[in-house]
Amino acid sequence: MTTYRARPIDPAALKELRDTDDAGRPLRPYASGADGEVLRCCLRLSTQGERIALVSYAPLRRWAARTGADPGAYDEQGPVFIHADECAGPDGAGPDGAGTATVYPFARPGALRAFRRYDARGRIAGGRMAELPFDTCAAYDAALDEAFADPEVALVHVRAVEYGCLHFEVRRP
Repeated sequence: MTTYRARPIDPAALKELRDTDDAGRPLRPYASGADGEVLRCCLRLSTQGERIALVSYAPLRRWAARTGADPGAYDEQGPVFIHADECAGPDGAGPDGAGTATVYPFARPGALRAFRRYDARGRIAGGRMAELPFDTCAAYDAALDEAFADPEVALVHVRAVEYGCLHFEVRRP
């Protein structure tokens, strides 16, 4: 099994999202509540009082623009939380999350995750749902090993089943 790298939202995309999100709406910052929100810029939960924003994000569209893929009807956008201002990124890797997480973020036993696979054209190439066991890292590794065993799979979006929102992206190693 391989441990894969969780990718935060790209720094260039974060700069754009902090101006206008992928649905054309301006940033509307607010103070995070006590529960903590899943931040896709630094792949951690927010702390109470941090300036955050809920934005509409189209990860496949942005990936396709860089690679020349055409996801067609598979292009979608959805809500994600980000810091309203620049942050250090995962593991303090630099402005706007230039690094990658060294462990799988937002993993807790009992959580339901969807692993949606995409091919190089940006089309859905299958998927899998998993309830995370106590050893969450092994479960992520197994689901991603299974996904990337298919040579057609270029990337995987890990999503929360309950809300369907993107947690992070993993690209072919």
